[in-house]
Amino acid sequence: MKKSSRRALFTIAALLFVVFAEAQQATWIWYPGDFEIVLSNKVQNRRTERGTFFPVFWKIDNHYVLMDFHKVVDVAAPEEVEIFAEGQYNVKLDGKPFEGSPSKITVPAGKHKINIKVFNQAEVPAVFIKGKTIVSDASWLVTFEDKEWIDETGKTSDISATNWLQAGSWNFNTPAQRPSQFRLPVRPLSAKSVEKVAGGQVIDFGRETFGFVRLHGVKGKGNLSLYYGESREEALSTTHCETLDRFYFDAPQSIDTIPALSKAFRYVFIQGDAGVTLDSVSLLYEYADVKERGNFRCNDEEINRIYDVARYTFELNTREFFIDGIKRDRWVWSGDAYQSYLMNYYSYFDQPTVERTMMALRGKDPVTSHINTIMDYTFYWFLGIYDYYLYTGDQTFIKQFYPRMKSLMDYCLGRRDQNGWMSGLAGDWVFIDWATGLSKKGAVSFEQLLLCRSLETMAICAGIAGDKTAGADYNQQAASLRQQFFATYWNPSKQALVHSLVDGKQTDNVTRYANMFSIFFDYFNAGQKQAVKNSVLLNPNVQKITTPYMRFYELEALCAMGEQDFVRKEMKSYWGGMLRLGATSFWEEYDPSKKEGEHYAMYGRPFGKSLCHAWGASPIYLLGKYYLGVKPLTAGYATYEVAPMLGGLQWMEGKVPTPQGDIELYCNTKQVKVKSPAGEGVLKLKSKSKPSGKNIELTQTAPDTYEIKVLPGIQYDIRYQAL
Repeated sequence: MKKSSRRALFTIAALLFVVFAEAQQATWIWYPGDFEIVLSNKVQNRRTERGTFFPVFWKIDNHYVLMDFHKVVDVAAPEEVEIFAEGQYNVKLDGKPFEGSPSKITVPAGKHKINIKVFNQAEVPAVFIKGKTIVSDASWLVTFEDKEWIDETGKTSDISATNWLQAGSWNFNTPAQRPSQFRLPVRPLSAKSVEKVAGGQVIDFGRETFGFVRLHGVKGKGNLSLYYGESREEALSTTHCETLDRFYFDAPQSIDTIPALSKAFRYVFIQGDAGVTLDSVSLLYEYADVKERGNFRCNDEEINRIYDVARYTFELNTREFFIDGIKRDRWVWSGDAYQSYLMNYYSYFDQPTVERTMMALRGKDPVTSHINTIMDYTFYWFLGIYDYYLYTGDQTFIKQFYPRMKSLMDYCLGRRDQNGWMSGLAGDWVFIDWATGLSKKGAVSFEQLLLCRSLETMAICAGIAGDKTAGADYNQQAASLRQQFFATYWNPSKQALVHSLVDGKQTDNVTRYANMFSIFFDYFNAGQKQAVKNSVLLNPNVQKITTPYMRFYELEALCAMGEQDFVRKEMKSYWGGMLRLGATSFWEEYDPSKKEGEHYAMYGRPFGKSLCHAWGASPIYLLGKYYLGVKPLTAGYATYEVAPMLGGLQWMEGKVPTPQGDIELYCNTKQVKVKSPAGEGVLKLKSKSKPSGKNIELTQTAPDTYEIKVLPGIQYDIRYQAL
């Protein structure tokens, strides 16, 4: 290459570097996990029942109050740097402190180390640093204990055992966007109708919603009560509705009156003293600012309606975190969140919400109980990490939080019985599902299965974190437990895994839980899968599942067995059944055998059931993974599979998000079109005839079964003949 050409390339590279440097984004940073834990404390302690504060059942952690932020920089010219902090702070440059707490410093040319220490008892210590090239971002290192020591001469140690982590951040990208002041955005909505009833008025917003009611033009002196209802019946039940607000007015309100806490409802019944009137009522709808990426459409309009309502249900329960339901708990439950992660990968693909939720759930050491006090919810936390890595390919979270994964697994392994099984000890809630008469005694097979998968997750995470010794040990424990599990719980005469061991002996009971998970975990061999499909999943004598929570997994197992046609009919029956009862979002529990008017009761309360529950939105996941057929094979969609199955549909189309962009698919009984932004995929088709298309690389893997390589950026148009 000529010198002039090389000089030109170097000049271009230098210009690109300058442009990049000037474009670097400053953001507020903190100790990873601390903001998330504190935010979850605020969110989860907003729950009320009829105006009474209702706190969580488990230990609440808090932030570290003193934080050390540092970064080594190398600047070509002196640079002025602005400093903003949440808390009291000092600044050092190369170990020398500046006087006071300067809002600006000048960093001389050359290589330097900047340290900022921040103390804040009330909120999370955080900093925002902005210069031309020096900005606060995830490249800064943070610690809550610097482990410095000073000798008799006053010299500070230059070697320590400090554990530095990469700073945490989100999207607070201006000095004014202080993390401690974060609130979800709102937008105004109008009521759909107003009806005068029983000395008051019922406001109908048309469908399930969430936010702050606004009372406009209040006049008079006296009391005004607001009774919220996901159903009209609940709103009108002034003695049994789950949430309410009460106000006292002694002067006309020239500005809007807004309750302090957001509420979930469709209807609001407003009653007041005779002297109190108001002009109108509206709503500030509160929402998470995440973008919809995945979608699904097909020829069956009822399936489309189910998908749309599932998507809206998920929107309502996607907030600062993935919460369980918007009316009642509004808590971060690990079992609910695990399903939300999976739905997220086929809708928003929003990594920050997944990370925040996992950090909030884990909390800090020491571990004193299972997550949410529930044994299976601890294991779901590990499974969430397994899927997070598979779908996103991100290793940073695992590397930073591996010590907390390890200490949580140590806690679990320390609570096994003398035979190595997870049996509920004092303080352990063995949940599994809301099911009448479901036994939790002894060593339940479902819990052992989840532990095995969690150990496999730990082996992967240990490898990423560079802990080879622990990784080998976790692998060995997982393999040993898996072998022992199937030798102990498999019953050849029942052709199924039994529900539990009591006093070391198999019980006669067979339930769906461990059996269906073993199918999509791919723990069964082909013969066992077919046996379990018939002896358990399609067996009406095995106790039925009535919660969307476990229907999620039951239908996933059936889809994994190629039963998409059956599952489509089940979706139309189960989720369609809720729609036919007037649901505008999907419920916590639905039993088709109940009579009209009985569907609102739960937990011994007439309106205790949540009519908008995150785990009700599972069709998002099922339709994306098992009908469009898109799933990652290796981390971050480096390799992936597209295996469309119409399952009785005539056509379908949709998008599935990945870290690099969206995979687009259209499929009918004679044609498949697919396009992907990155990675190397394989399109799997079952066809009566050999598929054809332009520039395709085709392999026949079995009778009527074909594979086509999918490369990025190419629009594939394949002709085939569906079986």
